[in-house]
Amino acid sequence: MDGFSVHIGLVVPFDRSNIDTDAIVPKQYLKMLEKTGFGDFLFDDERYLDPGDVETPVSERRKNPEFVLNRPPYDRGSILLSRANFGCGSSREHAVWALKNFGIRVVLASSFGDIFFNNCFNNGLLPVILDEASIDELFELAGRTDGVELTVDLEHCEIRSSDKAWQFVVEPGRRRNLLDGLDEIGRTLTYADSIRNYEATRNELEPWLY
Repeated sequence: MDGFSVHIGLVVPFDRSNIDTDAIVPKQYLKMLEKTGFGDFLFDDERYLDPGDVETPVSERRKNPEFVLNRPPYDRGSILLSRANFGCGSSREHAVWALKNFGIRVVLASSFGDIFFNNCFNNGLLPVILDEASIDELFELAGRTDGVELTVDLEHCEIRSSDKAWQFVVEPGRRRNLLDGLDEIGRTLTYADSIRNYEATRNELEPWLY
């Protein structure tokens, strides 16, 4: 997993609440078990005029010209700006994979579905919780012109535009894991020597357990 420190990217305004994981990536694509290849199916039901067509190659499918991810410069965006309860619904980790495969590195919202929120940290995607007033300010900023760029600084827990900054909070352990590029298993493996030493010592002290 790539580490996350500072990311500079274009904002994709997606002004909607309660975006569930089925909207992020529909159920028909869940047969794919690798973490790659989902970017083309992100928001499939709205992104294409033939939604859910698993038979036709993506290159031949008809894109919806009105959908934000199909319009320049948002098709190059890497910071998704949304509203409350983003990623609610089912627990599918594929939703995070689809966002990241498309190129999204940060999602800004006033709240997230709990399981989606956890999955983000284990896949190198930063979910940032901001109060609704700050979200409103960012939507207003994004509405002034296409292609607004923000800097998301995890080291200092700060989002910066050209003339303003917003602070955010990330639980210290999760922040450290993202900075180091580690998921929960990766963090556990950093203690591998201590775990082996503990098991060896316990085997000597309580052999009947083994």
